[in-house]
Amino acid sequence: MSGLSTPNLILLIFFAVGYVAIIFEFWIKVNKSAVALLTAVVCWTIYFIADPQPLQTSLSFLSVKLSMVSQILFFLLGAMTLVELIDSHKGFNTVVEQLHTRSQKKMLILITVIAFFLSAILDNFTTTILMITLLRKLVTHRKERFYLACMIVVAANAGGAWTPIGDVTTTMLWINGQISTLNVIKHVFFPSFVSILIPFLYFSRKMKGNFTGEERLSKKEELEPGAHLVFGLGIGAFLFVPIFKWLTGMPPFMGMIIALAILWVITDLMHHKHEKRQHLRVTTILTKIDVSTIMFFLGILLTVEALEATHMLSDLATFAKTYIKSDALLATVLGFLSSIIDNVPLVAASIGMYSLENYPLDSSLWMMIAYAAGTGGSMLIIGSSAGVALMGMERIDFVTYLKKASFPIFLGFLLGMLIYVLF
Repeated sequence: MSGLSTPNLILLIFFAVGYVAIIFEFWIKVNKSAVALLTAVVCWTIYFIADPQPLQTSLSFLSVKLSMVSQILFFLLGAMTLVELIDSHKGFNTVVEQLHTRSQKKMLILITVIAFFLSAILDNFTTTILMITLLRKLVTHRKERFYLACMIVVAANAGGAWTPIGDVTTTMLWINGQISTLNVIKHVFFPSFVSILIPFLYFSRKMKGNFTGEERLSKKEELEPGAHLVFGLGIGAFLFVPIFKWLTGMPPFMGMIIALAILWVITDLMHHKHEKRQHLRVTTILTKIDVSTIMFFLGILLTVEALEATHMLSDLATFAKTYIKSDALLATVLGFLSSIIDNVPLVAASIGMYSLENYPLDSSLWMMIAYAAGTGGSMLIIGSSAGVALMGMERIDFVTYLKKASFPIFLGFLLGMLIYVLF
């Protein structure tokens, strides 16, 4: 099944309607998670009805796609639980005290630098969750956090693009043999760094003076028992995830699960004898997790997988290969598309289209794809897992992000690509 057949066209229309409903969530007053789940089921229903293969084959195919999506969801659930566990112990307070500043511009510098380099070690998704949690401790008023939160997404996506473990698409290129570790760092680091400069300068002009919402930070919160231990082990657990993947070859969600399990065992042993510490145990922590965000991820990722199942994304990549002759222009277009559609199937399609015989290890095309797919998703809030996490955690809607943040991020993306081409 390929091309825009009637079923594919109907599926595409439902996808577009669902996408628009998510964008205008604020006006239609329907939660984006409900829309994403409804869109996913409708799209897959259309696929099943139109699929000429036996039902069992379609079911097996859906199972494979669900398995891929579930890995991201379990990773998200584990990461959110670890963050909430550290937060419940007041473990972030020690860091907050070190980073605390009343100056808006100084705060912007701090969170940009930390997110950019931390994302290279962890990944852009985990980094965003951690940094947004810290930001809430540092800046109490949500309106004052807006540009800072947007900058976290930009810096995290850019930081994740230049290492093999920082972004899932760079990891895909690394695992499949398109790029090597040292060369992707060497060639993609500077363009990625340049891409954050324009949004940084633009946001810094919007942030003047000091923060007003400092009341809560002025009162030093008392740490819970074991706060320092849980904080240290929690951060170590996040750092352990890419190491576990490197040592075992297993997917990242397995590293996150074992990290959570270890912290679960340790905190249970620490607190089970104390009745007043039940709020510090993982069983209680799990009740605080924002399930709506997880449901949104489930819906949006399954919807994108439905589009990939119909081969429309592959057809789009083939069209690009036919009519776009410049490698730099092709990578730029892929970056723009990754802000609308999940970059994973786009990069997967690119890997399938361009052979290593024509584009060998560390070819400039692969480097530009690593840059574009990693940083391009920042242009729209729904264009990356980091942006979707921001959308869920800070309740920032699509249109607000588009109006206030997208254009400088777009210019930064183009500047970074230009720097790569010229140098």
